[in-house]
Amino acid sequence: MIGRSMLLQMANSKKLEAFVRGNRVSSRSASRFVAGETIQSITGPVRDLNNQGISVSLDHLGESVTTKEEVAETVAIYLSLFRHISADKLNANVSLKLTALGLDIDVQLCYDNMVRILTSAGSEQFVRIDMEGSAYTQSTLDLFYRLWRDGGHRNVGVVIQSYLRRSEQDIEDLIAAGARVRLCKGAYKEPDELAFPDKADVDASYIRLMKRLLSDGVYPGIATHDPAMISATREYAASEEIAPDRFEFQMLFGIRRDLQSKLVRDGYGMRVYVPFGTHWYPYLMRRLAERPSNLWFVVKNVLRAR
Repeated sequence: MIGRSMLLQMANSKKLEAFVRGNRVSSRSASRFVAGETIQSITGPVRDLNNQGISVSLDHLGESVTTKEEVAETVAIYLSLFRHISADKLNANVSLKLTALGLDIDVQLCYDNMVRILTSAGSEQFVRIDMEGSAYTQSTLDLFYRLWRDGGHRNVGVVIQSYLRRSEQDIEDLIAAGARVRLCKGAYKEPDELAFPDKADVDASYIRLMKRLLSDGVYPGIATHDPAMISATREYAASEEIAPDRFEFQMLFGIRRDLQSKLVRDGYGMRVYVPFGTHWYPYLMRRLAERPSNLWFVVKNVLRAR
């Protein structure tokens, strides 16, 4: 049985990535979790979701970029993405990773790129900065606060991971700043001294942070596929008379579509994170690690194709 740790290790294997991307069946299976490889390919999947009353956050896949040329390409894609969203009248905003904008190359380069993106987004578009591994947590928050406080950009938010031990204080700081937060559990392999190793502790942290965000946060995104976390959120919101329009649930494209539809029918806001681009392999492996039952979906498609 392939476990979570092994799947996360496989996500960093370039040889395995080349094999999987070159395999027609596995590429087709990935389409359940990735909308396509180009901007043009996302319109159909996004419209389908919008027609179900579901909003979207679009993410161009790619991280740990090592050249300024690659960074420039990523920035250009996001600038085009804003135009595409507007032209096609999609109910969508965007998510991005700072390492794709040059964080590993030069912090000032990354900041300048974020300013350019946020300026292009304007008041019509919201930009969510995704959180990466713990090595980037502080630098991501530092750059976010620089944009928020020094740059005066209010069309940007950030992600906090409940499995990190530091997240409780980070949530308090972000609430005090008035920033919008997406809360997730976390999908990277982290050392025990930085992250809770046991699921029960991660879940308990998630519930604590969820309650703080619902009570005092600014339109938080409660990102989870876990029915227990969803039930805890609904129960807390009801007990505190927090209206459904004060927060939204968020899920990943292709995962628990039944639950997405149910929450919409029950009157809750739902936003689905829709990734696209050619660098889908590491993303796919992390999704399989988060929810091993997704691995069976891929295996079934492989067997069906024989």
